[in-house]
Amino acid sequence: MAAPPDVDRDGRPERAGCAEAVGLGTWVEQINAVTLVTSDMARSVAFYSDLGFELNYGGSDDEFTSLRAGPGYLNLQFVPGWEPPSQVWGRVILWVDDVDAVHRRGLAAGHPSSTEPTDAPWGERYFHIADPDGHELSFARPLTLPAGGSGNSVVSGDLGGACDQ
Repeated sequence: MAAPPDVDRDGRPERAGCAEAVGLGTWVEQINAVTLVTSDMARSVAFYSDLGFELNYGGSDDEFTSLRAGPGYLNLQFVPGWEPPSQVWGRVILWVDDVDAVHRRGLAAGHPSSTEPTDAPWGERYFHIADPDGHELSFARPLTLPAGGSGNSVVSGDLGGACDQ
């Protein structure tokens, strides 16, 4: 008779998480999606499309839209009458292949940024821009990449095969 599997507090069988398998020591493997609220879906979809995001689901006339963001998603949720908070709530940081190209696309489409592309002392090139609903975004890229890699291996989704299913 086989030994019963270890179970979590809800009685589900546990398995070694991908993060633990590669020695990261955390149960979160990656952020799959971020959902931002909008009061005008068509305006928001146009803004994100102008920056280069590809539509995954929904669209300008829908109450929920999902855009591809690397291996994850940036979602938009329509809430009639929603207004941006009066104080900064935080920032979504997206690593991209070319910070300056994203900045140029935004400017060409009439979306000014709050900062110019800058090399930061913490080792990233980045700029900040607010979407039409006031959500602050940072588009960034590491200045120095690890040898043989295309970025931080965890962010780029490469866990050395430990999580392949």
